[in-house]
Amino acid sequence: MEEFNYKPKGVCSTNIKLIIDKDVLTDIEVTNGCPGNLQGIRSLVQGMKLKDVVSKLEGIDCRGRGTSCPDQIAKSIKEYLGATVK
Repeated sequence: MEEFNYKPKGVCSTNIKLIIDKDVLTDIEVTNGCPGNLQGIRSLVQGMKLKDVVSKLEGIDCRGRGTSCPDQIAKSIKEYLGATVK
């Protein structure tokens, strides 16, 4: 099991911690942001393959910001995948 921390940009959340087992997102912790929405997202993505989470969340926009907490979760996974591919 691995942990990966990511500093989101352009959203209210200040940290995203991914907990990963092989290619599966086993848990996620998001600091700040909208608690109810993030709790719902957490419940929905737990146990999903990383690439499936990215395909579901990437590109979601919050109030014209060009990003959102779900989009930043996708970005955190992509950064993790880029860091682990050697």
